[in-house]
Amino acid sequence: MKIFCRPPAHILAVFTIVLLSCFDACAQTQDAQVLYQRALAATCANCHGTDGKGIENAGMPLINQLTENNMLAQLLAFKTGERAGTIMPQLTKGYTDEQMQVIASVLGKK
Repeated sequence: MKIFCRPPAHILAVFTIVLLSCFDACAQTQDAQVLYQRALAATCANCHGTDGKGIENAGMPLINQLTENNMLAQLLAFKTGERAGTIMPQLTKGYTDEQMQVIASVLGKK
């Protein structure tokens, strides 16, 4: 016959605090990741407007209609020189391919 003992209350309290802090740290990590992703995408807002919506007929492409894959393809084409442009080839060279993937996933049409 096995006898199960109930752990002392202070042990349960410590365990609960540790468990809750792990959940809090996980939530903070996810929040930081989302903030990082949004911050990367926001770098496009100076020219293309918030969330790529821009202003029609303002002379800057409205990128909010591009799919994630198309946007990434365009960014990579600027970076490699495959696509010509005025400022975009210079800007894209400052981003890693992974950062451009994040930008495309945040701004690309779903």
